[in-house]
Amino acid sequence: MTHTAPAGAHVDPDVGALLEPYRGELTGYCYRMLGSGFEADDAVQETMLRAWRAYDRFEGRSSLRSWLYRIATNVCFDHLGSSKRRERPMGLGGPQPAEQEYFGDVLPEERWVEPVPDDAVLPRAGDPADVAVGHESIRLAFVAALQHLPARQRAVLILREVLRWSAAEVAALLDTTVASVNSALQRARATLGSKALRRDPDAEDGDAASAPERWGAVDEDLLARYLDAFERYDMEALVALLREDAVLNMPPYTMWVRGRDEVVRWMTGPGAGCRGSRCLPVRANGSMAYAQYRADPTGGWSPWGLAVLEDDGQGRITGITTFLDTATWFPRFGLPERLDEAPARTAAPVA
Repeated sequence: MTHTAPAGAHVDPDVGALLEPYRGELTGYCYRMLGSGFEADDAVQETMLRAWRAYDRFEGRSSLRSWLYRIATNVCFDHLGSSKRRERPMGLGGPQPAEQEYFGDVLPEERWVEPVPDDAVLPRAGDPADVAVGHESIRLAFVAALQHLPARQRAVLILREVLRWSAAEVAALLDTTVASVNSALQRARATLGSKALRRDPDAEDGDAASAPERWGAVDEDLLARYLDAFERYDMEALVALLREDAVLNMPPYTMWVRGRDEVVRWMTGPGAGCRGSRCLPVRANGSMAYAQYRADPTGGWSPWGLAVLEDDGQGRITGITTFLDTATWFPRFGLPERLDEAPARTAAPVA
């Protein structure tokens, strides 16, 4: 993107090169704040533009990174002041029977917590514990929970718990006191629960299931077994992979169902058209995920949905969320418009 310098501004032509390395981590921050990858992109672009225009007034009293996060936080606050809270179907009411007449209302995209490609918001390498927290903190359930926090509490929790900023650093960014930051963090933790970043909320502090190197990883073997069962439409094999209280939902519809029996009833009833689908693994929301293509009567397979699978970290799938707006999500994830031949099951996830 090319910018024209404001009148009277004295901006180093290399400013853009100084700012660009921060784009990825800022996108991750804004995604957690806003619950939308597209809005995060817009917020980061606005952050870069504001920083570019104001760079001649940057006095270096903080690091460039801290300065950019201050701008990004203010951009997010501006946006959150005029927008409705994003939700998931499970946050809008109780489960429904797995029948066509309970399909539910269609809500506009700005009402939903949206999926995001891992590579758009996560670093490819780093300290294993930080990488694990990064993955956990972009999972759909956690991002949805964040949307229930007031904007400042949301920023404090993300900066302190996810990005590991000190209370003093956060206080400086928000122009407040350390005591105020600690109080906001305490309130945010109380709202989300002290174990909000854990895959299994019932795990004890010393439980191996809560160890970052385990709960931050995508279970590639579980994903492979699920896709094998799903493509064969083997309900017995699929049920064996689901936890008893597993849920299924399909934004933009408000409907969702709970329980293995209801999931199967949906798949063999209103969702029976998914039989014969083919899938491409993708990397989304730090979770198991795949693009689903339904069999096309004219040949090949046509886009149907982008599915994100949630699990308990102990080999059982707890949630199936299929985003049906393929015109939006397939280009976002760099997915083909259709499949003319079945993909090899060993294909690596799309970045």
